[in-house]
Formats: sequence, C-alpha cells, structure tokens
Amino acid sequence: MTKERLISDALMEEKPDLVLKNAQIADVFTGEIRSGDIAITDGIIVGVGNYDGKIEIDVSGKYAVPGFINAHVHVESSMVTPEVYAAEEMRQGTTTIITDPHEIVNVGGITAMKDIIAAAARSQANYYVMLPSCVPCTPFEHSGAILNAEDLLPFKDDPHVLGIGEMMNSVGVLMKDKTVMDKLYGFEGKIIDGHFPMGTGRQLNAYVCAGIHTDHESISYNEALEKLRTGMAVLVREGSASRNLDDIMKGVIANKTDISHIAFCTDDKHLSDIRKHGTIRYNIMRSIELGLDPVKAIQIGTINAARIYGLRNIGAIACGYLADIVILDDLKTMKIHDVYKSGIRISELPEPPKAIYNDILIDDVYSVPLPENAFVLPEKEKRSVIGIIDGQIVTKKQTMTHQQIIDGLADGTVRKIAVVERHHNTGSFAAAYITGYGLRHGAVASTVAHDSHNIVIIGDNDEDMLFAVEELKRIGGGYVIVENRQTVGTLPLRLGGLMSLKSADKFIPELDNVIRKAYEMGVNPNIDPFTTLSFMALPVIPELRITDCGLFDVNLFDFTE
Repeated sequence: MTKERLISDALMEEKPDLVLKNAQIADVFTGEIRSGDIAITDGIIVGVGNYDGKIEIDVSGKYAVPGFINAHVHVESSMVTPEVYAAEEMRQGTTTIITDPHEIVNVGGITAMKDIIAAAARSQANYYVMLPSCVPCTPFEHSGAILNAEDLLPFKDDPHVLGIGEMMNSVGVLMKDKTVMDKLYGFEGKIIDGHFPMGTGRQLNAYVCAGIHTDHESISYNEALEKLRTGMAVLVREGSASRNLDDIMKGVIANKTDISHIAFCTDDKHLSDIRKHGTIRYNIMRSIELGLDPVKAIQIGTINAARIYGLRNIGAIACGYLADIVILDDLKTMKIHDVYKSGIRISELPEPPKAIYNDILIDDVYSVPLPENAFVLPEKEKRSVIGIIDGQIVTKKQTMTHQQIIDGLADGTVRKIAVVERHHNTGSFAAAYITGYGLRHGAVASTVAHDSHNIVIIGDNDEDMLFAVEELKRIGGGYVIVENRQTVGTLPLRLGGLMSLKSADKFIPELDNVIRKAYEMGVNPNIDPFTTLSFMALPVIPELRITDCGLFDVNLFDFTE
C-alpha cells in the first residue's frame, strides 16, 4: 500500500475499502466518545469522520474501541500453543500480545526460542516477544537451559523482538553481577521489563537506574504508586493465580492517580479462564465496575501499552493506525459484537500456517526413579513452612513445631510439597511442608513449576507423591491427580511439559475436568489448584519457596535449614 493511495482515500478521491458507519468511537487521545465513520484501506485507518466505502457496515448504537493489548503474558501458562492462544485472545478483543517465553525457553533453550519467534512471525495477532532475561531465574535450581547475553543478542534486531523480559534476578542487579549487567548493557535502547515484588526505597531506585522500564509484580496500590513515582510503568496484573487489579485500581480511582503510565496484563492465565472471562477485556470491564471512567479504562488497555513498548501504529482508532477494532454492544459490560484485525473480521481471517515444533520439545520429561524414602523428612523441633495466601502468588514464611506439623498432617491443614529435577536425570530433589493448599488425601503434581519447570508435587503421603512423579513421566508431562496409587485425573501437556497440542475446544473441557476433580479432592476453593502450585517453585517471589535443591528463603536469598 502506497502513501499516495492512503492520501487519496483519506481525501475521498477514491473510496476506502471498508467503512464502519455511525460508530460511537472511544478516542484514546482526547478521552471523549465521538460519533463518526471509520474508513479503512488495506488494513489501515485512513479517516474518521464522514466517509463512503466500497463496503459499508452500519454499527449504529455500538461502540468502536481499539484492539486491546496484553502488555505482559507467558503464553505457555495458557497451556496451549501460541497459535491457539492468539486465536482465543482475538475472540476476546485482544489483537496485540507482548509475550515473554521464558517458560518454554527454560525447558528447551535456544531451540524453543527459535520456535516461539517463528510462531510470532506467523501469528494473525500482533505478536511480540520479550527475550527471556533469566534462564534460569536463579542459580538455586536445575533448569533445562542456561542463556547468557551472548545467547540473546543474535535475536535483538528481529522485528518481532521488543527487548528483554522480566529481570527477575533483582539481587543480581543490585549486586551488579556481571552476567546480569551484560544483558542490561546489551539491550540498552530496547525495553527491559522488570520483576521486583515488594521492591522499595533505595533498592527500587537502584533497580530502576539499571535501565529497567516496567514492573507487573505490584500487589497493592501503595506498591504500584511507589513504582510509578520512580518512572516505572506499572502493568496491572489479573491472572488465574495473581489477582491484583482490584487492590491497585481502587487506589488509583480513589486518589485520582494519573493513569498514563499504567497498562493491563495477565501474566499467567489459563485458557479456560480466558474463555470464560477474557483477558484485557475483563480488566477494562472490572475497572469500569470499580468506578473508573470507561475511556480511561480503555486507554489503559490500549494506547498506554502501545506507548510503553514503542508501538507507534497500534492502540488507537486514528489515521495511520492499524485497523484493529473491537465493536462493543455497550461500555458497561464490554460485550463484544465483533472484532476486526487489520480491517478483517477475525471470523473471516484465513487459516494460519500449521505450527511445527522441534521434536526435542515433545514428551520432554526425564527423571531417574526416586528411592522410596525420597520425601521422608527427619524430625526437627521446629521447621520453616510455606504458607499459601489466597488469591496471591506471594507466600508467608511460617515456623511450626514438629507436633504442629503432625497435627496439621492429620487435620489437613499441612501437606508435604516436593520438587524433582526433570531435565537432565540429575536425581536432584527436595521436600518441605506447606499450608493453605487443602487436599484431603492423595497427591497433585505438575511439570508446570515456574520457572525452571521441574516436577512439583503436593500430597499427604509419600506413596501417592512418588506414584504421581511416574505418572507424569508416562504421559509426557502435564497435570496429574492421584489417590491410593490410582490416577484420578490427568491433563497431558506434551510440548515441553507446558502446553497441549490440542485445539481450544478439545483442550478446555479436559482442563476444566481436571480442575474440578482437584477441588473435589479438597483443594482450597480460593486458589487455582495447579497455577498456585506451579508458583511454589519460583525462588524470586517472597517469602518462602522450594526448588529441587531445597527450601529457599527469598528475603534472605539463600536456602534455609
């Protein structure tokens, strides 16, 4: 498409390809709702005003808003391939996805990175990649791969790469660790995402001075406000396990905080929740319900993210922008009437090219058989115990006596948790105790265990926990539920132990079924049975975690006991 043609169509010297007539348009630049026609040629908006087109669609009484932008997401957490994920996102009005593939790259290294960037290139959505900055996130566990700056730099100038993903090694930043600094220097001029839960004061200032631009880990308004005051962009997260939107947005609304440096993200949200509620659509709708002006909520979900990530032709209904448009029946419920991607109804988009993934990523679960006493913990007068917090991925560090643990195992308040290395047959494993998960009897296990994605198991007896490990190996990775050494439920995730190779329509019922069975087994109804479990292995979020190397105190940044 030439500029001359765009100019001609904007002037109505020629008719634009498509005109959406009589729309109520959310103007993210002025904050107003205004009436007009939207003229589109070759997927580009050439005018907003009074236009005739070769094809005209009357949208009288409906609202036109820009396609939504998910500012930070790990597509692997949806548990389907990027192609399936992008299609589901577009059905929910999200036309731009900014993804950090550190989950699959922690499993498959450079091979996985190449596959994901290839997936971005063939995606029907605007699909951008933030290169994983922390593979692994810490040296306190065994991951499937180790990537340094020299491994990332060859991808730096790919048109689908915007920068590097969340710098979880905040201690490495503050200690000026050379491997961390090499990545920060190597990607100067690009966007660098942050990850600094509960970061504050001089440490937060130092973290930002390292050149880090965003953070999605705020769980309260006050934490978000302090990060905004440093100049960071705050990505407000609402996922399957981390639900931070209400706490942050209530504060934003009550204090009339400027929203220009705030965007919405999901971080980790599985496909069933996406189909039920949407992603950024839900964040916008919920913010409106809390009392935020609708256009401001739409700004947060569209143009703000585009500006933060330097996407110049995305995020607005205006001349020269991609014609990524969501037609809504109303602004209160954000009920979607239609979605256009580059001026084409998503229902009319051609089938994307068939995805091809490297064979080494399929059925990628390798673990030596464990001894029968692997998870036996010696008696101690006092122990540190992981405490799950409802609706959050942060945990609390608890101290319990041996008798309290015995009593808790009996009444169901205490369970055992273990992590087993599954990439290199090292035989490395560790066990500890945890509260807040529930589960009356049996074991729940997963190969989704952020971020190194070893095997994580929780249960009330060692026999079922050991059986669950072997069952995960048998199905090639995924989720399993076991009781009395019998399989109660499984969900195979054969691609890297993280993603299903099935379609959304086939996968979602299987996911719903295994989640339902977990709740029937007594899992705490205020947490997600599997997503919450997966984060218990992530040693960069306070306070207490477990890796295959041991129980880890994040505040001390060292193993405990």
